Amino acid sequence: MTQDRTAGEPIGDSTRSVHAGRPEARPYEPSLPGPVFVSHYHLPGEPTGPYVYGRDDNPTWDLLEQAIAELEAPGDPAAGTLAFASGMGAISAVLLSQVRSGDAVVLPSDCYQTTRALIERLESYGVEVRMAPTAGDAQLPLVDGARLVWVESPSNPELDVCDIRRLTDAAHAAGALVAVDNTLATPLGQRPLALGADFSVASGTKALNGHGDLLMGYVTTRSPELADSVRKWRKTVGAIPGPMETWLAHRSLATLSLRVDRQATNALALARALLERPEVTAVRHPGLPTDPSHEIASKQMRRFGSVVSFTLPDQAHAERFLGALRMTSEATSFGSVQCTAERRARWGGDAVAPGFVRFSVGVEDPDDIVADVVRALDEAARQL
Repeated sequence: MTQDRTAGEPIGDSTRSVHAGRPEARPYEPSLPGPVFVSHYHLPGEPTGPYVYGRDDNPTWDLLEQAIAELEAPGDPAAGTLAFASGMGAISAVLLSQVRSGDAVVLPSDCYQTTRALIERLESYGVEVRMAPTAGDAQLPLVDGARLVWVESPSNPELDVCDIRRLTDAAHAAGALVAVDNTLATPLGQRPLALGADFSVASGTKALNGHGDLLMGYVTTRSPELADSVRKWRKTVGAIPGPMETWLAHRSLATLSLRVDRQATNALALARALLERPEVTAVRHPGLPTDPSHEIASKQMRRFGSVVSFTLPDQAHAERFLGALRMTSEATSFGSVQCTAERRARWGGDAVAPGFVRFSVGVEDPDDIVADVVRALDEAARQL
Protein backbone atom coordinates (compact mmCIF):
# COMPACT_ATOMS: atom_id res chain seq x y z
CA MET A 1 0.00 0.00 0.00
CA THR A 2 1.20 3.50 -0.82
CA GLN A 3 2.50 5.23 2.28
CA ASP A 4 2.06 8.92 3.12
CA ARG A 5 5.21 11.05 3.39
CA THR A 6 4.63 11.85 7.05
CA ALA A 7 1.72 11.53 9.42
CA GLY A 8 -0.93 14.03 8.41
CA GLU A 9 0.79 14.87 5.12
CA PRO A 10 -0.81 12.89 2.28
CA ILE A 11 1.13 12.11 -0.85
CA GLY A 12 0.16 13.66 -4.17
CA ASP A 13 -2.13 12.15 -6.77
CA SER A 14 0.59 11.41 -9.28
CA THR A 15 2.75 9.68 -6.67
CA ARG A 16 -0.21 7.64 -5.52
CA SER A 17 -1.17 6.72 -9.09
CA VAL A 18 2.35 5.44 -9.81
CA HIS A 19 2.72 3.36 -6.66
CA ALA A 20 -0.84 2.26 -5.83
CA GLY A 21 -1.23 -1.48 -5.49
CA ARG A 22 2.40 -2.29 -6.20
CA PRO A 23 4.14 -4.63 -3.75
CA GLU A 24 7.14 -3.55 -1.71
CA ALA A 25 10.38 -3.59 -3.65
CA ARG A 26 12.22 -6.91 -3.54
CA PRO A 27 15.64 -7.65 -5.01
CA TYR A 28 15.57 -8.88 -8.60
CA GLU A 29 11.74 -8.81 -8.86
CA PRO A 30 9.63 -6.54 -11.09
CA SER A 31 7.88 -3.58 -9.52
CA LEU A 32 4.60 -4.86 -10.96
CA PRO A 33 4.41 -8.66 -11.16
CA GLY A 34 3.23 -10.04 -14.48
CA PRO A 35 -0.29 -11.35 -15.05
CA VAL A 36 -1.20 -14.70 -13.52
CA PHE A 37 -2.95 -16.90 -16.07
CA VAL A 38 -4.76 -19.63 -14.18
CA SER A 39 -8.04 -21.49 -14.07
CA HIS A 40 -7.29 -23.58 -10.99
CA TYR A 41 -4.73 -23.76 -8.18
CA HIS A 42 -3.04 -26.63 -6.40
CA LEU A 43 -5.47 -27.12 -3.54
CA PRO A 44 -4.65 -29.98 -1.17
CA GLY A 45 -6.95 -30.77 1.73
CA GLU A 46 -9.86 -28.48 2.51
CA PRO A 47 -10.72 -25.78 -0.10
CA THR A 48 -9.51 -22.82 1.93
CA GLY A 49 -6.78 -20.30 1.37
CA PRO A 50 -6.29 -17.08 -0.53
CA TYR A 51 -6.71 -18.68 -3.97
CA VAL A 52 -8.98 -21.62 -4.67
CA TYR A 53 -10.36 -21.26 -8.21
CA GLY A 54 -9.81 -18.95 -11.18
CA ARG A 55 -13.34 -17.55 -11.14
CA ASP A 56 -13.07 -16.70 -7.46
CA ASP A 57 -9.66 -15.13 -6.97
CA ASN A 58 -6.54 -14.08 -8.83
CA PRO A 59 -3.43 -12.34 -7.47
CA THR A 60 -3.40 -10.01 -10.50
CA TRP A 61 -6.91 -8.84 -9.59
CA ASP A 62 -5.79 -8.30 -6.01
CA LEU A 63 -3.10 -5.80 -6.96
CA LEU A 64 -5.36 -3.77 -9.27
CA GLU A 65 -8.19 -3.81 -6.73
CA GLN A 66 -5.86 -2.60 -4.00
CA ALA A 67 -4.62 0.15 -6.29
CA ILE A 68 -8.10 1.40 -7.19
CA ALA A 69 -9.19 1.33 -3.55
CA GLU A 70 -6.21 3.53 -2.70
CA LEU A 71 -7.27 6.02 -5.36
CA GLU A 72 -10.97 5.99 -4.50
CA ALA A 73 -10.46 6.25 -0.73
CA PRO A 74 -6.87 7.21 0.15
CA GLY A 75 -5.80 6.16 3.61
CA ASP A 76 -9.00 4.22 4.34
CA PRO A 77 -8.17 0.57 5.07
CA ALA A 78 -11.87 -0.32 5.09
CA ALA A 79 -12.28 0.47 1.38
CA GLY A 80 -12.21 -2.48 -0.98
CA THR A 81 -12.57 -2.81 -4.73
CA LEU A 82 -13.86 -5.57 -6.99
CA ALA A 83 -12.79 -5.62 -10.64
CA PHE A 84 -15.14 -6.70 -13.43
CA ALA A 85 -14.91 -7.59 -17.09
CA SER A 86 -16.58 -4.31 -18.10
CA GLY A 87 -18.24 -1.22 -16.70
CA MET A 88 -21.66 -2.75 -17.31
CA GLY A 89 -20.56 -5.85 -15.44
CA ALA A 90 -19.87 -3.64 -12.43
CA ILE A 91 -23.08 -1.62 -12.80
CA SER A 92 -25.21 -4.74 -13.18
CA ALA A 93 -23.55 -6.37 -10.19
CA VAL A 94 -24.50 -3.52 -7.86
CA LEU A 95 -28.04 -3.07 -9.14
CA LEU A 96 -28.92 -6.75 -9.37
CA SER A 97 -27.18 -7.88 -6.18
CA GLN A 98 -28.75 -5.24 -3.95
CA VAL A 99 -32.44 -5.28 -4.91
CA ARG A 100 -35.21 -7.80 -4.58
CA SER A 101 -38.77 -8.12 -5.77
CA GLY A 102 -40.84 -5.38 -4.14
CA ASP A 103 -37.91 -2.98 -3.76
CA ALA A 104 -37.71 0.43 -5.43
CA VAL A 105 -34.69 1.82 -7.29
CA VAL A 106 -34.12 5.47 -8.21
CA LEU A 107 -32.26 6.02 -11.50
CA PRO A 108 -31.28 9.20 -13.33
CA SER A 109 -33.38 9.49 -16.48
CA ASP A 110 -30.31 10.87 -18.27
CA CYS A 111 -27.76 8.29 -17.15
CA TYR A 112 -25.73 6.08 -19.47
CA GLN A 113 -28.18 4.51 -21.86
CA THR A 114 -27.06 0.92 -21.23
CA THR A 115 -27.65 1.43 -17.51
CA ARG A 116 -31.20 2.42 -18.45
CA ALA A 117 -31.42 -0.76 -20.52
CA LEU A 118 -31.50 -2.64 -17.20
CA ILE A 119 -34.91 -1.13 -16.38
CA GLU A 120 -36.79 -3.84 -18.24
CA ARG A 121 -34.86 -6.53 -16.39
CA LEU A 122 -35.40 -4.88 -12.99
CA GLU A 123 -39.11 -4.48 -13.61
CA SER A 124 -39.39 -8.10 -14.74
CA TYR A 125 -38.08 -9.05 -11.28
CA GLY A 126 -40.80 -7.01 -9.61
CA VAL A 127 -38.62 -3.98 -8.83
CA GLU A 128 -40.16 -0.52 -9.02
CA VAL A 129 -37.98 1.90 -11.03
CA ARG A 130 -38.32 5.62 -10.36
CA MET A 131 -36.60 8.13 -12.65
CA ALA A 132 -35.71 11.82 -12.62
CA PRO A 133 -32.99 13.93 -14.28
CA THR A 134 -29.58 14.57 -12.74
CA ALA A 135 -29.76 18.37 -12.86
CA GLY A 136 -31.33 20.24 -9.97
CA ASP A 137 -31.09 17.20 -7.66
CA ALA A 138 -34.38 16.10 -9.19
CA GLN A 139 -34.01 12.59 -7.80
CA LEU A 140 -34.39 13.95 -4.27
CA PRO A 141 -38.20 13.62 -3.97
CA LEU A 142 -38.03 9.98 -5.09
CA VAL A 143 -35.79 8.51 -2.38
CA ASP A 144 -38.43 7.72 0.27
CA GLY A 145 -39.02 3.99 0.40
CA ALA A 146 -36.25 3.19 -2.07
CA ARG A 147 -33.72 0.43 -1.56
CA LEU A 148 -31.06 1.96 -3.83
CA VAL A 149 -30.46 5.41 -5.31
CA TRP A 150 -28.26 5.45 -8.41
CA VAL A 151 -26.41 8.69 -9.16
CA GLU A 152 -24.40 9.61 -12.25
CA SER A 153 -22.52 12.88 -11.90
CA PRO A 154 -21.42 14.27 -14.29
CA SER A 155 -24.04 12.57 -16.42
CA ASN A 156 -23.20 10.93 -19.73
CA PRO A 157 -23.49 12.45 -22.28
CA GLU A 158 -25.06 15.77 -21.22
CA LEU A 159 -22.63 16.56 -18.37
CA ASP A 160 -25.18 17.60 -15.77
CA VAL A 161 -24.10 17.50 -12.13
CA CYS A 162 -26.01 16.90 -8.91
CA ASP A 163 -25.12 17.51 -5.27
CA ILE A 164 -23.92 14.05 -4.28
CA ARG A 165 -23.65 14.82 -0.57
CA ARG A 166 -27.17 16.22 -0.46
CA LEU A 167 -28.66 13.23 -2.27
CA THR A 168 -26.66 10.77 -0.20
CA ASP A 169 -27.73 12.32 3.10
CA ALA A 170 -31.38 12.28 2.04
CA ALA A 171 -31.19 8.69 0.78
CA HIS A 172 -29.53 7.42 3.95
CA ALA A 173 -32.11 9.22 6.08
CA ALA A 174 -34.74 7.33 4.10
CA GLY A 175 -32.92 4.01 4.57
CA ALA A 176 -31.60 3.71 1.01
CA LEU A 177 -28.18 2.78 -0.30
CA VAL A 178 -26.41 5.10 -2.76
CA ALA A 179 -24.26 4.14 -5.73
CA VAL A 180 -22.42 6.74 -7.82
CA ASP A 181 -21.26 6.12 -11.36
CA ASN A 182 -17.90 7.89 -11.23
CA THR A 183 -16.75 7.06 -14.76
CA LEU A 184 -16.59 10.59 -16.16
CA ALA A 185 -14.96 12.10 -13.08
CA THR A 186 -12.45 9.31 -12.26
CA PRO A 187 -11.25 8.82 -8.66
CA LEU A 188 -8.81 11.70 -9.16
CA GLY A 189 -11.64 14.02 -10.11
CA GLN A 190 -14.20 13.01 -7.51
CA ARG A 191 -14.39 10.61 -4.57
CA PRO A 192 -17.99 9.48 -4.03
CA LEU A 193 -17.24 7.51 -0.86
CA ALA A 194 -15.92 10.68 0.78
CA LEU A 195 -19.20 12.34 -0.21
CA GLY A 196 -21.15 9.64 1.64
CA ALA A 197 -21.93 7.12 -1.12
CA ASP A 198 -22.01 3.40 -0.34
CA PHE A 199 -20.64 2.40 -3.76
CA SER A 200 -18.36 4.09 -6.27
CA VAL A 201 -18.79 2.35 -9.61
CA ALA A 202 -16.98 3.02 -12.87
CA SER A 203 -16.04 1.78 -16.28
CA GLY A 204 -12.28 1.31 -16.20
CA THR A 205 -12.51 1.04 -19.98
CA LYS A 206 -12.46 4.82 -20.11
CA ALA A 207 -9.95 7.15 -18.40
CA LEU A 208 -8.75 4.68 -15.78
CA ASN A 209 -7.07 2.62 -18.49
CA GLY A 210 -6.93 5.54 -20.90
CA HIS A 211 -5.55 3.82 -23.99
CA GLY A 212 -8.70 2.53 -25.69
CA ASP A 213 -7.48 -1.06 -25.77
CA LEU A 214 -9.39 -3.01 -23.11
CA LEU A 215 -12.68 -3.38 -21.25
CA MET A 216 -12.77 -3.15 -17.45
CA GLY A 217 -15.12 -2.16 -14.62
CA TYR A 218 -14.96 -1.88 -10.86
CA VAL A 219 -16.95 -1.36 -7.69
CA THR A 220 -15.49 0.19 -4.53
CA THR A 221 -17.19 0.18 -1.13
CA ARG A 222 -16.25 0.57 2.52
CA SER A 223 -18.72 -2.08 3.68
CA PRO A 224 -17.45 -5.68 3.91
CA GLU A 225 -21.05 -6.92 3.78
CA LEU A 226 -21.82 -5.00 0.59
CA ALA A 227 -18.51 -6.10 -0.92
CA ASP A 228 -19.33 -9.74 -0.14
CA SER A 229 -22.72 -9.51 -1.85
CA VAL A 230 -21.18 -7.97 -4.98
CA ARG A 231 -18.33 -10.51 -4.93
CA LYS A 232 -20.86 -13.35 -4.76
CA TRP A 233 -22.69 -11.90 -7.75
CA ARG A 234 -19.45 -11.65 -9.73
CA LYS A 235 -18.59 -15.25 -8.91
CA THR A 236 -22.06 -16.53 -9.74
CA VAL A 237 -22.45 -14.83 -13.12
CA GLY A 238 -18.75 -15.07 -14.00
CA ALA A 239 -18.29 -11.38 -14.85
CA ILE A 240 -14.56 -11.58 -14.11
CA PRO A 241 -11.77 -9.63 -15.81
CA GLY A 242 -9.05 -11.39 -17.74
CA PRO A 243 -5.61 -11.35 -16.10
CA MET A 244 -3.96 -9.63 -19.07
CA GLU A 245 -6.57 -6.86 -19.13
CA THR A 246 -6.23 -6.49 -15.37
CA TRP A 247 -2.47 -6.16 -15.57
CA LEU A 248 -2.66 -3.65 -18.42
CA ALA A 249 -5.16 -1.54 -16.48
CA HIS A 250 -2.87 -1.53 -13.45
CA ARG A 251 0.12 -0.59 -15.58
CA SER A 252 -1.89 2.30 -17.04
CA LEU A 253 -2.63 3.74 -13.58
CA ALA A 254 0.94 5.02 -13.39
CA THR A 255 0.08 7.80 -15.84
CA LEU A 256 -3.50 8.43 -14.66
CA SER A 257 -2.77 11.71 -12.92
CA LEU A 258 -0.69 12.99 -15.81
CA ARG A 259 -3.40 12.07 -18.30
CA VAL A 260 -6.44 13.44 -16.45
CA ASP A 261 -4.63 16.69 -15.63
CA ARG A 262 -3.71 17.22 -19.28
CA GLN A 263 -7.14 16.15 -20.53
CA ALA A 264 -8.98 18.47 -18.13
CA THR A 265 -6.81 21.40 -19.20
CA ASN A 266 -7.28 20.56 -22.88
CA ALA A 267 -11.03 20.10 -22.49
CA LEU A 268 -11.40 23.52 -20.92
CA ALA A 269 -9.36 25.10 -23.73
CA LEU A 270 -11.58 23.43 -26.33
CA ALA A 271 -14.79 24.44 -24.53
CA ARG A 272 -13.67 28.06 -24.44
CA ALA A 273 -12.86 27.99 -28.15
CA LEU A 274 -16.26 26.49 -28.97
CA LEU A 275 -18.00 29.33 -27.13
CA GLU A 276 -16.64 31.67 -29.80
CA ARG A 277 -18.39 29.86 -32.65
CA PRO A 278 -21.85 31.16 -33.61
CA GLU A 279 -23.00 27.84 -35.09
CA VAL A 280 -22.12 25.96 -31.87
CA THR A 281 -24.71 26.00 -29.09
CA ALA A 282 -25.15 24.39 -25.66
CA VAL A 283 -21.43 24.02 -24.95
CA ARG A 284 -21.06 22.03 -21.73
CA HIS A 285 -18.06 21.34 -19.53
CA PRO A 286 -18.20 21.52 -15.71
CA GLY A 287 -14.97 23.52 -15.65
CA LEU A 288 -16.46 26.46 -17.55
CA PRO A 289 -17.40 29.21 -15.05
CA THR A 290 -20.53 29.82 -17.14
CA ASP A 291 -21.63 26.18 -17.11
CA PRO A 292 -24.88 25.50 -15.20
CA SER A 293 -23.09 22.75 -13.26
CA HIS A 294 -19.96 24.70 -12.38
CA GLU A 295 -20.96 25.88 -8.91
CA ILE A 296 -21.86 22.42 -7.60
CA ALA A 297 -19.04 20.73 -9.52
CA SER A 298 -16.51 23.10 -7.97
CA LYS A 299 -17.57 21.98 -4.50
CA GLN A 300 -17.28 18.23 -5.07
CA MET A 301 -14.91 17.73 -8.00
CA ARG A 302 -11.14 18.13 -7.97
CA ARG A 303 -10.79 17.85 -11.75
CA PHE A 304 -13.51 18.44 -14.31
CA GLY A 305 -12.87 15.67 -16.80
CA SER A 306 -12.06 15.17 -20.44
CA VAL A 307 -15.49 15.41 -22.07
CA VAL A 308 -17.01 18.45 -23.75
CA SER A 309 -20.49 18.35 -25.26
CA PHE A 310 -22.00 20.78 -27.74
CA THR A 311 -24.68 20.99 -30.40
CA LEU A 312 -24.37 21.81 -34.09
CA PRO A 313 -27.35 22.98 -36.16
CA ASP A 314 -28.47 19.56 -37.40
CA GLN A 315 -27.41 15.99 -38.12
CA ALA A 316 -25.88 16.77 -41.50
CA HIS A 317 -23.82 19.62 -40.08
CA ALA A 318 -22.53 17.43 -37.25
CA GLU A 319 -21.59 14.65 -39.64
CA ARG A 320 -19.74 17.07 -41.91
CA PHE A 321 -17.83 18.35 -38.90
CA LEU A 322 -16.90 14.87 -37.68
CA GLY A 323 -15.85 13.82 -41.16
CA ALA A 324 -13.58 16.86 -41.48
CA LEU A 325 -11.61 16.19 -38.28
CA ARG A 326 -8.07 14.97 -39.00
CA MET A 327 -6.68 13.99 -35.59
CA THR A 328 -9.88 12.89 -33.88
CA SER A 329 -11.32 9.40 -34.23
CA GLU A 330 -15.08 9.02 -34.56
CA ALA A 331 -15.68 6.55 -31.73
CA THR A 332 -18.20 5.93 -28.98
CA SER A 333 -15.94 5.71 -25.96
CA PHE A 334 -14.17 8.47 -24.05
CA GLY A 335 -11.21 9.04 -21.75
CA SER A 336 -8.51 7.84 -24.13
CA VAL A 337 -5.18 9.57 -24.73
CA GLN A 338 -6.45 10.18 -28.27
CA CYS A 339 -9.26 12.62 -29.03
CA THR A 340 -12.51 10.91 -29.98
CA ALA A 341 -15.92 12.32 -30.86
CA GLU A 342 -19.30 11.19 -32.04
CA ARG A 343 -22.79 12.36 -32.89
CA ARG A 344 -24.44 10.81 -29.88
CA ALA A 345 -27.98 10.66 -31.30
CA ARG A 346 -26.89 8.02 -33.82
CA TRP A 347 -27.38 5.39 -31.11
CA GLY A 348 -30.84 6.49 -30.02
CA GLY A 349 -31.84 6.33 -26.37
CA ASP A 350 -30.46 9.72 -25.28
CA ALA A 351 -32.69 12.80 -25.28
CA VAL A 352 -30.24 14.88 -27.27
CA ALA A 353 -30.55 16.91 -30.47
CA PRO A 354 -29.58 15.33 -33.82
CA GLY A 355 -26.54 17.62 -33.97
CA PHE A 356 -25.36 16.88 -30.42
CA VAL A 357 -21.64 15.98 -30.26
CA ARG A 358 -19.83 14.34 -27.36
CA PHE A 359 -16.14 15.16 -27.68
CA SER A 360 -13.57 13.32 -25.56
CA VAL A 361 -10.41 15.39 -25.38
CA GLY A 362 -7.09 13.56 -25.43
CA VAL A 363 -3.58 14.48 -24.34
CA GLU A 364 -2.45 15.98 -27.63
CA ASP A 365 -1.16 19.56 -27.58
CA PRO A 366 -4.08 21.88 -26.84
CA ASP A 367 -3.28 24.25 -29.70
CA ASP A 368 -3.38 21.33 -32.13
CA ILE A 369 -6.72 20.08 -30.77
CA VAL A 370 -8.34 23.49 -31.00
CA ALA A 371 -6.88 24.16 -34.46
CA ASP A 372 -8.19 20.85 -35.79
CA VAL A 373 -11.67 21.48 -34.40
CA VAL A 374 -11.82 25.07 -35.69
CA ARG A 375 -10.66 23.96 -39.14
CA ALA A 376 -13.29 21.17 -39.20
CA LEU A 377 -15.99 23.61 -38.13
CA ASP A 378 -14.95 26.01 -40.90
CA GLU A 379 -15.03 23.20 -43.45
CA ALA A 380 -18.43 21.99 -42.28
CA ALA A 381 -19.82 25.53 -42.56
CA ARG A 382 -18.39 26.02 -46.09
CA GLN A 383 -20.25 22.92 -47.32
CA LEU A 384 -23.66 24.44 -46.59
